[in-house]
Amino acid sequence: MESTINKVVLTGFAGADAELKNLSGNQKLARVNLAVNEYFKSASGEEVKKTQWFTLTFWNAKAELALAQIKKGTQLTIEGRLQTGSYEAKDGSKRFTTDIVVSELIVKEMTLTN
Repeated sequence: MESTINKVVLTGFAGADAELKNLSGNQKLARVNLAVNEYFKSASGEEVKKTQWFTLTFWNAKAELALAQIKKGTQLTIEGRLQTGSYEAKDGSKRFTTDIVVSELIVKEMTLTN
């Protein structure tokens, strides 16, 4: 059997404060959206900024850490794995999700100067 790898590394900015949910079995789940910017030149030579959004998922102790440290605009570097899922929307249609389950988190410290 061949080895496979499911690993994602991203650096970006939190789109909002982390939100925590307490689940059954004393489990905790935090989620936050991460904006990752890409810059490139268009065919006309104009610089273009493209933002992609990713949903980050933190479990248990990492969820509490995320809640305490991640506020809107916080710069984050994360390492994790992709996890897909599906659910039924209120209108009865099937929706699909792709989250990043975070295993490592680095929060960039901000330095304030006068």
